[in-house]
Amino acid sequence: MAEADLDVVIRQLAKQQNKSLIAAAKKRRDQYAARAAKAKDKEARDRFRLMAKSTMLHGAAAAKRLQNSAENTADSYARAIKNAAEQPPAKMPAKKVVKKAVKKKEA
Repeated sequence: MAEADLDVVIRQLAKQQNKSLIAAAKKRRDQYAARAAKAKDKEARDRFRLMAKSTMLHGAAAAKRLQNSAENTADSYARAIKNAAEQPPAKMPAKKVVKKAVKKKEA
């Protein structure tokens, strides 16, 4: 991956983070679903089910925002590199010759 562009790396990292974020949301959802199954009354069961559903919705929304942000960043980087490659190289300013005034010694 030494030759990979940074935009590709950004996209890969975002994909990995998305997977771990969704996995964590699913794990938390399953915990709430298990609590809902063990709940004694209907009110508690409904509350835990709602929490499980809400957890997945919020997790999916966070993953979507993360993915969009990473894609925007990767696209911006790729565009900047492309623009930089298309521009002609900047000319180096010519070196200025500075002449020192020689003071004549008066005796």
